Amino acid sequence: MKLGIVGLPNVGKSTLFNSMTLGKAEAANYPFCTIDPNVGVVAVPDKRLDRLTALYNSAKTTPAVIEFVDIAGLVKGASKGEGLGNKFLSHIREVDAIVHVVRCFEDPNVIHVEGSVNSVRDIETINLELIFSDMEIIERRLSRTIKSAQSDKSLRREVEILQKLYKELEEGKCARLVEFDNDDDYTFVNSLDLLTAKPVLYAANVVEDDLMNDGADNENVKAVREYAANENSEVFVLCAKIEEEISELDNEEKAEFLADLGVEGSGLDRLISASYKLLGLISYLTAGPTESRAWTIKNGTKAPGAAGKIHSDFERGFIRAEVVAYDDLDRLGSYTLAKEQGLVRSEGKEYVVKDGDVILFRFNV
Repeated sequence: MKLGIVGLPNVGKSTLFNSMTLGKAEAANYPFCTIDPNVGVVAVPDKRLDRLTALYNSAKTTPAVIEFVDIAGLVKGASKGEGLGNKFLSHIREVDAIVHVVRCFEDPNVIHVEGSVNSVRDIETINLELIFSDMEIIERRLSRTIKSAQSDKSLRREVEILQKLYKELEEGKCARLVEFDNDDDYTFVNSLDLLTAKPVLYAANVVEDDLMNDGADNENVKAVREYAANENSEVFVLCAKIEEEISELDNEEKAEFLADLGVEGSGLDRLISASYKLLGLISYLTAGPTESRAWTIKNGTKAPGAAGKIHSDFERGFIRAEVVAYDDLDRLGSYTLAKEQGLVRSEGKEYVVKDGDVILFRFNV
């Protein structure tokens, strides 16, 4: 999973990136201090893996990972080359989802490119630039498709979809909010790789006092939540400065620090949880003496597809999956005991993998 961190300059993107990845992206009080995208890979915290490693005496523990891409601040006119323009828009096309950092704090010492803090205006500034960029792409694609459709009638539906998309974008609507008739239409839209079709997670960046009550009294946070609700996006509240402070603490110190603040879990934990929910992802687990490992899949994936995450041969030669729920394994403390109690199931090709399944795949190639 690759997440792109975007937002206006000086909203806390690089500070957030540094805290999440222990990276060294430059974070300065002026626009465009991030020129090339910074990339960092972060392990997904999963206490189940530690337990499995202990149960199986695994030589290696491998968590699932998320790749974060810190993309430089966009400004009005980015789609036309303002600021550093289309260079950054191209970086966004490569991610699975967008983490849109929104400034929800006042600080006279931190410059705001618009001169004031207004969360919805800032969100719409970014969205508008992404819309303009998408319109250019659709315009070029539409021109080619209309010509081809004159001799190939099968392309006429594509022309209709492109025209509908362009009209909706022209009215300020993001592609992810445009409704179509069937799955084939959505498949075609997804193939266009539009910026505004990507799912969005809004990160409301607040001061420490607002973090303690999850931004409940912050008018800008309220506005972000209302905006996100209207487009079925996720929101989480964080204080990028605090995240940076705790990023180099060990787990025990971090837990103590957060407890003193009255906050459950770090911003990274909440970001990962929200990202999994937004993208419809779950994790299944494999365990043994060699390695205990978490694998990320789409919710609804069947056993052969899950096996294919490990190796294509596992999917091609799939025979069955031996499955035990993590909770049962954790409670009994032994795979042997779980098997004796009939809690290890043999599942076939139609089995839909569940979050926390501990699986041993049987295959033959």
